[in-house]
Amino acid sequence: MATAPPPISTQRPPFGVRLRQFWRRVTEGLELTQLWSQFENEARASYRLYSRDVAAKTPEGLTHRGRHLHVVKEFFWAVLEKLSPARRVLLLAALILLVFPSGDLSYQAADHEIHIRAFDLHFWGGLLMFLLLMLEIADRVVMKRDLQIAREIQTWLLPGAPPQIPGISVAYATRPANTVAGDYYDVFPRPGKTNEENRVVFAVADVAGKSIPAAMLMATFQASLKTLSTAQVPLEELVANMNKYACSNSQGGLRFTTAFLSEYDAARRVFTYINAGHNNPILRRSSGLVERLDVGGLPIGIQPEAKYESASVALAPGDWLIIFTDGLVEAENATQNEYGETRLLAAIAAGAATTPAEMLKRLMAELDLFVGNTPQHDDVTCLLVKASEQ
Repeated sequence: MATAPPPISTQRPPFGVRLRQFWRRVTEGLELTQLWSQFENEARASYRLYSRDVAAKTPEGLTHRGRHLHVVKEFFWAVLEKLSPARRVLLLAALILLVFPSGDLSYQAADHEIHIRAFDLHFWGGLLMFLLLMLEIADRVVMKRDLQIAREIQTWLLPGAPPQIPGISVAYATRPANTVAGDYYDVFPRPGKTNEENRVVFAVADVAGKSIPAAMLMATFQASLKTLSTAQVPLEELVANMNKYACSNSQGGLRFTTAFLSEYDAARRVFTYINAGHNNPILRRSSGLVERLDVGGLPIGIQPEAKYESASVALAPGDWLIIFTDGLVEAENATQNEYGETRLLAAIAAGAATTPAEMLKRLMAELDLFVGNTPQHDDVTCLLVKASEQ
């Protein structure tokens, strides 16, 4: 015989329980310290956004009082100009209603006093502010959804698990400063005319700029690299062809890309590379000797007829190759000190006996410890290669 389900209680939970449930829903379970840290990060990001506009429009030679008045005026316009014209009018109306006093109107008629209650201007001003907030939130939700889709598409463009390559082991990771990034990394095979000519392409690039514009150029860079790599041409010609294509879409060199592109010959354990204006990768020998891979040319997208030179390095067992973007070494802590290559080299030396996957995890943890709660201002990408014994 089936057992009847227990009766559903219609009694409301105590007020204290409901208050805690409400607070948990509002804060998503975050502690007060976490909420304050989140607010602090968002406030700093907002300050940087508005302060750039104010600083650009503040002339030199103002008196102390004049400068303060000018900054207040430009800050007001910096906020106002971020809104659409209709919402600017809505904000101005709300501010006017909030500034004007509210109260009762009354007058004496015959032998009694008549009271006429006026509109509560503060209430209507607050209501307009709430309406403006709702409109801005709706835009933010739509934009956030579009950005999330863009991030998913960008994730498809990046490699998944590191490939198995004879003679070396590989690990890589990226951390966007925003929802989408302008950094790019990839490891993929480039077949030759014969098996002896087969190579593996290693690429790390950093597009000038951030967010959506940089992400779009990153996708263009990835597509051109994958397409042009199918041609049986030397690495120098491949990079030159990519540069010519990029120059046709770089707005006169304003949208350039720094890149480190290389081919790995597994049979000889040799990397042939071109450094196109990128941070010099670090080659740390098993003996502790450090070399910089700096041969190449200009960043991609600046000069259509730029020439590129290549160089080759052979890896011996225990050697490390560290390829990274400037977001790693230029990450700042609360005192505006950069992480720097000195700390990066120390971290590599301390974990030289580990695998690239372990080293990458350790490196990112050390970076987090150094940065703390300071907002990330640039994309961070790191690709590690270690030569194995076999």
